[in-house]
Formats: sequence, structure tokens, C-alpha cells
Amino acid sequence: MNYNPSKIKVISAGKYVPETIITNEDLEKLVETNDEWIVSRTGIKRRHRAVDELTSEMATKAAKNAIERVNYDVSKIDLIIMATITGDQMTPSTANFIQAQLGLTHHVMSFDINAACTGFVYGLEVAASLLQTGRFRAALVIGGETLTKIVDYTDRNTCVLFGDAAGAMILEPAFHEHHNAYFFNAARGDTNSTLTVVNKIKMDGKKVYQFAVDAMEQAIHKVLDDAKLDISEIDMIIPHQANERIIQSVSKSTGIPMEKFMLNLAEYGNTSAASIPLTIAEYFDQNEIKGQKILLVGFGGGFTWGSAILQL
Repeated sequence: MNYNPSKIKVISAGKYVPETIITNEDLEKLVETNDEWIVSRTGIKRRHRAVDELTSEMATKAAKNAIERVNYDVSKIDLIIMATITGDQMTPSTANFIQAQLGLTHHVMSFDINAACTGFVYGLEVAASLLQTGRFRAALVIGGETLTKIVDYTDRNTCVLFGDAAGAMILEPAFHEHHNAYFFNAARGDTNSTLTVVNKIKMDGKKVYQFAVDAMEQAIHKVLDDAKLDISEIDMIIPHQANERIIQSVSKSTGIPMEKFMLNLAEYGNTSAASIPLTIAEYFDQNEIKGQKILLVGFGGGFTWGSAILQL
């Protein structure tokens, strides 16, 4: 089967991170752990926590950050896709609340998707496909989570990992080959409840680690093959920020140097669907964007995993 890439133009990226911080030292007071143990096993030093702030409110702030970066005309936005596992409520969708908070009163298709930590990459592919129809002018794709609300702070294996944040990206349809975007997304039913949230996050860390390394390696190779690109042609890999040791294992198994992976999990921990767009926004903050190619790769509960290559 021939793979036809989507043609999309990346317009902007934005982020929002709440001010309240949970340090490793804070967690030492709650569970039997310490800074050295957490850093050596995860690479995480701090994570942020939303206080009296809903997921939609953080997502709206991330969207506004993306809008303000390029002074974007919000009347063009007619598609909002929100990736989250910690939405404000069952219904309306968090995307609908974002639409209202942005003051968009024109016709907008807004909905949420749940693919856990791969959610933003899933959302990008859905947005790219819809933009290709010619029916939409611009898509706002957001990943946002308030994971600290579903963390069990008596479980030392999971409470050290998760934080709150939001990241956003604005996309438009494009018509030239240099705007080709490539995607690979997949899922496998987790029948053993390896990573679940019923009320609180529960995870078999060892099994998730093994899955994550294999899934990320597969997703990186698959999207590079589909794009007929060599890793040397990629300016930066932006991975899901779950655990530094996972990324180090992927680096070792693929032969891709760690310098090629952008990391910020020391500051934010695992922010699930927010992780990749938050990191993309920081890439925008740190670089003058001039046509760089970035490779996104994520994995999460479900199990889900996916990758994308975008030209900025």
C-alpha cells in the first residue's frame, strides 16, 4: 500500500505550566524515597501541580501562548482537538470548554481524544487528515493534563513520575512537498491492566519500561522508513518525557546519540498528552524556526504508541 503523506503547515506552538512545584524533597515527606533514588531511576527533579485550575484552563493558556507567538487570527481556527485523560468532566468535551474560553463563536468542530501519553501524536494525525479534506482552515491541537489529581501519593513507584501542564500547536493545510508530514500510530489492547486509571494511576513499571523501549524504537524506524529519510536528516527528536532511562535505552538500541533527543523531564516529569507539545513549544522558544525537521515519538497506556515527522 502506498503511503501518501499529509501536507500541513506548522504555524505556531505554545505551552502553559502551573507555578506550584513538587520537588523530590517534598515527596520524601510523603513516601519512602529520596532525591538520589528518583533522579537515578527517572531523571526527574521536579514536577508542577495545578491548584484550583482545570485542564481546560491550562489548555486555553497554552493555546493563547501559541496564538500570541505569531499574532494569529483566531477566526481561522475551525477545528480543536484536545488530547487528555484528565478532562474537566465527562461531557461537554474539554475541547468545547476551550472553544468557549477562547471566545470562538463561529462554527468550530471540537472534540477530545484519549490515547494516553500518545494522545497528542494521535491528535496531530487526525487533524492532518481533516485538514486535507479542504473543509477546515486551521486546527488547534492541544495536549493537557492535571495528572496530580489522579496520582496516588502513597504509591512511591508512581507518585514521583507525574506532573501537570499543557501544550498546543496551530496547523494549516499546505500544498507543497516541503510541508509533507508523516505519521505512524498504533495500539494494542492492554488485557493485563499494566497501566490503568480507574480512580488513580496504577502501573507495572517493569512491563511498561519493556514495552516503551520496543515501541519507541519501532515507531522511530517506521516513520523514517515511510518518509524515506535518514536520522541524520532529522534536526531533533522530541520524545514523550516519561523516564530518562527509557530514552537512554532507545538511544543505545538505535545508535541515535542522546544529543538528538530533546529532554525536559527533569523539570516537568511525565505530563502524559501534554509532554510532547510542551517540549515542542520549548524547542520553538530556544530556536529560530527555519524549516527544521522534527521527529515526535510517544507511547502510553492502552497500549498506544506513535510517531510523526513534521517540517517546521
